[in-house]
Amino acid sequence: MCGIFAYLNYLTPKTQQEILDFLITGLKRLEYRGYDSAGVGVDGCDTNAHIELIRQQGPVDLLKEKIEGMKESLQFDQVRDVHVGIAHTRWATHGVPSEVNSHPQTSDDTNKFIVVHNGIITNHDAIKTFLKTKGYKFISETDTEVIAKLIHHVHEQNPNVNFRELVEKAIRQLEGAFACCFKSSVFPGECVAARRGSPLLVAIKSQFELNADYVPVQYSAEDPNQNMKFHSHGTESPVVQRKKSTAFRVDSGKGSTSQISPCNPGDPVEYFFSSDASAVVERTNRVIYLEDDDVAAVKKGVLSIHRISRSLDDEPNETVLREILKLTTEIQEIMKGSYSSFMQKEIFEQPESVVNTMRGRICQQTKVVTLGGIKDFIPEISRCRRLMLLGCGTSYHSALASRQLLEELTELPVMVELASDFLDRYTPIFRDDVCFFISQSGETADTLNALRYCKKRGALIVGVTNTVGSSISRETHCGIHINAGPEIGVASTKAYTSQILSLAMFGLVMARDRISAQKRCTEIINELGRLPELIQKVLQQDQKILEIAKKLYEKRSLLIMGRGYNFATCLEGALKVKELTYMHSEGIQSGELKHGPLALVDSTVPIVMIITRDQVYEKCLNALAQVIARGGNPVLICQEGDKEILARAKDDMFIEVPASVDALQSILTVIPFQLLSYHLAVLRGCNVDCPRNLAKSVTVE
Repeated sequence: MCGIFAYLNYLTPKTQQEILDFLITGLKRLEYRGYDSAGVGVDGCDTNAHIELIRQQGPVDLLKEKIEGMKESLQFDQVRDVHVGIAHTRWATHGVPSEVNSHPQTSDDTNKFIVVHNGIITNHDAIKTFLKTKGYKFISETDTEVIAKLIHHVHEQNPNVNFRELVEKAIRQLEGAFACCFKSSVFPGECVAARRGSPLLVAIKSQFELNADYVPVQYSAEDPNQNMKFHSHGTESPVVQRKKSTAFRVDSGKGSTSQISPCNPGDPVEYFFSSDASAVVERTNRVIYLEDDDVAAVKKGVLSIHRISRSLDDEPNETVLREILKLTTEIQEIMKGSYSSFMQKEIFEQPESVVNTMRGRICQQTKVVTLGGIKDFIPEISRCRRLMLLGCGTSYHSALASRQLLEELTELPVMVELASDFLDRYTPIFRDDVCFFISQSGETADTLNALRYCKKRGALIVGVTNTVGSSISRETHCGIHINAGPEIGVASTKAYTSQILSLAMFGLVMARDRISAQKRCTEIINELGRLPELIQKVLQQDQKILEIAKKLYEKRSLLIMGRGYNFATCLEGALKVKELTYMHSEGIQSGELKHGPLALVDSTVPIVMIITRDQVYEKCLNALAQVIARGGNPVLICQEGDKEILARAKDDMFIEVPASVDALQSILTVIPFQLLSYHLAVLRGCNVDCPRNLAKSVTVE
C-alpha cells in the first residue's frame, strides 16, 4: 500500500525539469500500490533552501499536469548539482483522499521537515496528544503528519544532532508498520530513509564501479536519557541512541576496489529510494533491500546504513552486512508495449511466465523435478506432521487449487488457511509442522505476521513469492521463487498460475521416491511440457469471451460454480470480477447447490459453470441439470469437443479449453475468467489496472 520514491543527485548536475521527471516516472511505476492522491517535495527556487510541496488528489497524471502548470515558479531550467526530491502515491488509510491528506506531510508552515510514509502508525493518537501539548496544530487526518511534527519536536530539543540521529530518535517513538523517507531544509542535500514492516530499497547509480558488493551495518551506543517512547496505551520507556558510524561510498578509481571506505565525499553519484525495484530498473540495476529497523542515510554523497535495534538473528560480535544485488529485470518487462493495460499484457504473458517458472527445474528427458531453493530441506519436510499453506486473496486461492494434488502426492494432511483468520484464532503450531507462506509481493502484512507467529513456534518456514529481496524471501528458512516476472496490474493473473505451478512442482519433488506415484508423476510432467501451448489455445478464445462479456456487462451479479480442482477457480474468478468490475460475484461449490445457493437460480441470474472431465464430472452434470431445471442458462466452460456439455449450451454461451491432466486443469480454466473480468471492466468503463479502493501490495493489516 502506498508507493515511496525519492531521488538524490550528488555532483551530477540535473535540471529541475529532469528531477521532477524522475520523480513522476518513479511514481507512475509505483501507481499500482495506490492512486488516491500523489505528491512531491523538492527544493524551491529561492536561496533559503525552501522546500516546495506539490500535492494533488487523484492519479499521478493529475499531479503531472499540476506541475507542468507551475513551470515558471519552479524554474524548470535551473540546474542543481546536489538535490533531494521525495515523492509518494497514496492508498488511503487514515483520512479520505484529498490534497491535504496527500504526502509529503510537513512539520510546519515552512516545510522544515517533510516525510513520505507507507504503512500505519498504530500509536499516532498518543503521539498527537503529546505534540498538541507542545503547541503543534494538525491539519490533516493522516497518521503520517505526526511523524513530520515529531521529528521537528526532536530537532527543537536536540538542535546539534545530525539528520540521521534525529530520524532514529523520532522513529523509536513509532509503533506499527512503516517505511519512510525524510527531507529537510535544515539538512540540504541529505536524505534519510527507514523501514519497519513495509518494503524499501536503495538503488545506486555511478559512473564508477562500486567498491564492494555489500554495505556494513552499524550499531550505536545506548543513550537512555535522551528520549522517551510513546506507547499507544500512554506509558513511556527508555530508548536507544546510536552514535558510531561507518559509511559506504562508490569507488572513484583512485584506490583499491576491494575495500569499504569510511565517509570520504567527492565522487558523483545518484541514489534512488523506492518501495519496489520496478521504479528504478530503468535507472540502475544495483539495489540494496533494507531490513526492519534499518536506517539509510546519504550525506555528501555517501551512503551509510544503521540499525536502531539488534535483530534476534544477529550474533553479538558478527559484522552485519546488506548485500548490493544486481537486478535482472529488463525495462521492457515493466512497459505495456502494444497492450492497452498491464493486466491485458500479463494475461497474455502466461505462456512465457509458466516457462520461466519451470525453467531449469524440470527435465523432460529424465522426468525429474528439482527445486534448488528447498532441496536441502526435503528430508525434513518428508518427516513433518502436516503441511500448512497460508496466503491472502489470490494467493489463498492458489493454495486451495493445489491442496488436492499435494495431499495425493505427499500423503500428508494439507491445511489451507487465510493468513488473517489464522492469526485471529491463535492456531496451534508444532515444531514438526511445515508452513508455506504464499505472496506475490512477499510483503503482504497478514501473511508476514502469520509467518513470524509460526517461526516463533519452531515450524519450518517455506516461502513462495515472486519478489527477490522481499521480507518473506528473507525471513523464511527456504523457498520457491515463482519467476513469473514483474506484475504491475493490481489484479494478479500470471503470478496466480505460476503459484499453482510452483506448488505442483513441489508435490512432484515430494513423490519422487514413491514407486506407486511414478506413473502419476510422469503423466503430470508430460503435461507440464505442453502447458505453454495449452495456455496459448485458451488465449485464442479472447474474441469469443469478449462477445460473452457483451451479454453480461450490464448485469448486477454473477454466480460461478464448480467443484474438485475447479472450485478454487470459481473463487478466483469471482474475485477477479469483483476487483475489476465492482459487480457482485460469488464462487459456489457445485456440491453445495442444494444446500442453499439453488434458491438464487432463475432465468435472470447470470451463471458460469466449470465442468471438465475428471473424477467429479458426473456430479457436475447433475448440478448443471439442477440449474437448467430452474430456468438457468449458464455459460459453460468445458473441455474441447465435449459433446455432452456442448449439447446443453444455448446461444453459443460456452468456452472450450484444451483437455489436460486434472491436476493442471485449474491453470487453464482460470484464464477465461481473467479475460472475462478484463472485458467486463472495459465495457463498464472501469480502470483495469487500478481498481477503486485497492492496491497491489497489501502491507497493512
